[in-house]
Amino acid sequence: MNTLLLTGFEPFHTHPVNPSAEATRTLDGTQAGNLRVVSALLPVEPHAACARLTELLGTQRPAAVLLTGLASGRPQVTLERVAVNVMDFRIPDNAGQQHRDAPVQAGGPDAYLSTLPLRAVLAAWHGAGIPGQLSDTAGTFVCNAVMYHALHTLRALGRPDVPCGFLHLPASAGVALAEAKAVPYLPQPELTRAVEVAARTVAASVSGEA
Repeated sequence: MNTLLLTGFEPFHTHPVNPSAEATRTLDGTQAGNLRVVSALLPVEPHAACARLTELLGTQRPAAVLLTGLASGRPQVTLERVAVNVMDFRIPDNAGQQHRDAPVQAGGPDAYLSTLPLRAVLAAWHGAGIPGQLSDTAGTFVCNAVMYHALHTLRALGRPDVPCGFLHLPASAGVALAEAKAVPYLPQPELTRAVEVAARTVAASVSGEA
């Protein structure tokens, strides 16, 4: 209960690196307020990713959950407000599957709202000179599936009060260089700093500091 679970994703599609993976590796074992960061890398395949997440939520019993992923093309770091119960993949996942109009959780609610302190994180980013904004769509790829599954699983475990949600990172330089067209990007250290500031803000909300 004294940990913050931080997840990122492995590289996927045409991206040679994933800045969420780099950030989570860097922050693993660090301290976010009163919480110790425990990082995990998730596969870009919904069933395997959700199974791994279920295991982590059960064994770690984290006090907070911060999920991260890549959204190349977005100009800023973004906090997701909602996850929807649908998988509709524009591109294949890393297992070569391209789910269409499939539920994340059969019989589950249509959507879950993030339980992170969204406005507090946004204010902390701006105060630290980090460009960030709220997003009303996490897409319908694996990022959305993982956010939905985490919130659904916490409720099933009787722990709906655990702050949990998703943030998308824009491209890093490594991602931008591999894109066929120009995309906005931030240096990896700045992306990692954005995740660190978000983790500290979430941890502060758990301890009653925010």
